[in-house]
Amino acid sequence: MASKILFVTGNRHKLEEAGRILSPHGISLEMAGCEKLEIQAGTLEEVASFAAKAAAREIDAPVLVEDSGLFIDALGGFPGPYSSYAFKTIGCRGVLRLMNGASDRGASFRCAVAYCSAGDEPRVFTGVSEGSIANDMTGSSGFGFDPIFIGRGGRLTYAELDAESKCRISHRGEAFRRFAEWFTGA
Repeated sequence: MASKILFVTGNRHKLEEAGRILSPHGISLEMAGCEKLEIQAGTLEEVASFAAKAAAREIDAPVLVEDSGLFIDALGGFPGPYSSYAFKTIGCRGVLRLMNGASDRGASFRCAVAYCSAGDEPRVFTGVSEGSIANDMTGSSGFGFDPIFIGRGGRLTYAELDAESKCRISHRGEAFRRFAEWFTGA
């Protein structure tokens, strides 16, 4: 029997990607009819937990919330939990400018997925994808910082990968699969 869960996001790309990851586990997602209340916090887990608890209380139903960030070693982990803001303000090109001349191009994409029912504490599932920052933007798939992130051992940016390949190796894929295993008891 398939389960349908409300996903609190305004990002259709995240909805599609998360749905693709969860569908083999018999879980489908529907966009929740509420805004993601996003606090500024030091960790993705705090941001996702707060938003999930607030949304579950607001709509009185179980919800999923996802928060991701790009953590760049040479920049002390920036933009980290502030990735959405950094993407909106400086984008991929701005990050590449910040990285101009940097010999350490190590980075990771991290994800926190929080599941919460009204009145309960959120359960958080995380995923990490280690890699590096490319020298140039390449690829036309994906979204956000995908055109500048190369997963460890790879040669292509996330924006050059097809959706299935990206979901198989990504931080988001790992976090949502962990949630699915817990949710389904598998």
